[in-house]
Amino acid sequence: MRIIAGTKRGMKLFTPKGGDTRPVTDRIKESVFNVLQKYSVPEGDVVADLFCGVGSLGLEALSRGADFVSFLEKDPRVLAVLERNIKKAGFTDKSNVIKADAFKIGAPKGPERIEYSLVFVDPPYARTKNVGPDSELGTLLGTLSEQVSDGAIVIVRTSRNTELLDKYAGLGVIDRRRWGTMNITILQKKSDDQ
Repeated sequence: MRIIAGTKRGMKLFTPKGGDTRPVTDRIKESVFNVLQKYSVPEGDVVADLFCGVGSLGLEALSRGADFVSFLEKDPRVLAVLERNIKKAGFTDKSNVIKADAFKIGAPKGPERIEYSLVFVDPPYARTKNVGPDSELGTLLGTLSEQVSDGAIVIVRTSRNTELLDKYAGLGVIDRRRWGTMNITILQKKSDDQ
């Protein structure tokens, strides 16, 4: 696994031993970021990378010009690897690491209480089988709709067999992609006048 493009292009990422994580492949990551160019992200964005694992998506965003990334991960073993990757990339001053279950807190405010404009949501597939508004994932997306800026983009990775609803609180689906064994759903927060 590596950073695909930007200032840290080609940098290999550390990964934990064993098979507990489910990293996004370089090919899929490149496809996701190619789609995001259509929405003018991540350059200049304040980003939250939820269930971030070793930080592949957030680090890619920083390499491609994001201003700041908050990484949320609860596994202490994976957090140690994440912090090594952030340090290796030289992004310590452009990021923070929060040890937490994102299902419980969403994406707490960024630096200087700035709302996020781009959020990656990559939870364990087993916890995304139910996508109703009152499900764990639905509740998280409802919380995120209150934590992100107007126009913010939220990308959710789920199993191929899981299809999100068209809307969660203030977030509405604007794009759906299927690659291999996964679905990528892109939602956007509409402003009050949209």
